[in-house]
Amino acid sequence: MDAMKIGVIETGGLSLVPLAVEHADEMAEVLSDPALHVFIGGAPYSPQALRARYERLVTGSSDPSVTWWNWVIRLREEKCLTGTVQATVIDAERGCAAEVAWVVGTAWQGRGIATEAARGLVAWLQEQGVQGICAHIHPDHHASAAVAAAAGLAPTGHWHEGEIRWELPPTHILADDGGTEAGR
Repeated sequence: MDAMKIGVIETGGLSLVPLAVEHADEMAEVLSDPALHVFIGGAPYSPQALRARYERLVTGSSDPSVTWWNWVIRLREEKCLTGTVQATVIDAERGCAAEVAWVVGTAWQGRGIATEAARGLVAWLQEQGVQGICAHIHPDHHASAAVAAAAGLAPTGHWHEGEIRWELPPTHILADDGGTEAGR
C-alpha cells in the first residue's frame, strides 16, 4: 500500500481531502473544543503543535509494513473543514488490514458528517483491497458507536486499551453502486 496513491474521496456532500500541513491552522480551530477529548484523551493542539503533528503524519510511518492514510473532511456546501478520518494500514501475508478513526468538530456534530465520512472511507478501503477493517471505540461513546455501526462495523466483545474493538464482518462487501451492502 503506497501512501502517495491516496486522493480525494467524494461522498454525497463531502470531500475527504488528503491531509496536508497547510490544513493545521483551520483544523486547530475545528478541533479546539476540549469536549472532543473526553473519550480519546489529551487536549486540543495549538496551531503550531498541530502543524508539527501533521508534518509527522504526512511524512508517514517509519515502519515499512505500516501506512498512514489521513484525510480532512471538507463540507462542500459550506466550503469548510469539519474533521478528519484516518486509516492505519498494515500489510500482512494474507492481505492488508486497516484500523480506522474519525473525529468531527463539535460545531458540525449531529449532522451525519462523521457517518458519511466513515462510510466513504470504509467503501474506499474495500475498493483498495483492504480485507479487514476495525475501529476501537470507548464503551460510553455512543455517537461514535453509531457511526461505526452505520459504516458496517460491529462490536466484537474484544477490548483494547479500554475500548471495544469493532470490525467489519467478512460478509460486508461493496455494492455495485459504490455503497456498501451487508450479506451479499
